[in-house]
Amino acid sequence: MSDMYKDFIKAQSEFEKASKDAKNPHFKSKYADLASCIEAVKSALNSNNFALLQLTKECESGVSVNTVFLHASGEKIEGGALYIPASTGGRNDAHAFGSALTYARRYSLLAAAGIAPEDDDGNAAAAGQPQTQQQPSVNMNALSDSIKSAMTLHELKTAWEAVPKAHQPKLEALKNSKKEELPA
Repeated sequence: MSDMYKDFIKAQSEFEKASKDAKNPHFKSKYADLASCIEAVKSALNSNNFALLQLTKECESGVSVNTVFLHASGEKIEGGALYIPASTGGRNDAHAFGSALTYARRYSLLAAAGIAPEDDDGNAAAAGQPQTQQQPSVNMNALSDSIKSAMTLHELKTAWEAVPKAHQPKLEALKNSKKEELPA
């Protein structure tokens, strides 16, 4: 294994979490902005013989970023090009390109460094829904009653399939007890 890979493994073990210090008012969420993402890795990279480069390229309808970790040996690790479209509404909009560039730089760096963003607003943005959706409430009494009232194994199976996986451990003893009572 080359020194570059040994140094990168050491650097990666020293990466910090990117601070969620920016707010997205549209989705009512916090996220780690570009500065926080760079801050989370730059010191560890530099102290382990790496420089951080982000090669940018304007494309016809967006921007492309390739994050590169350049080692003191002259070798490099490339993250590969990440393309982000810039929604401009058909006009040359510097703000749209700037936003796309910042977004691409942030996600290219996180991907190349092997860091998962803790509060990823990308999925919510793609779906057009805020990330702070509440889970539907679960009526445990109704689920319990459904299991208790099962008269056949088929009814028990149907009742059990209605129990969300997160709540199954709470009702598993009841299900197993009821299963023993029913005729095979």
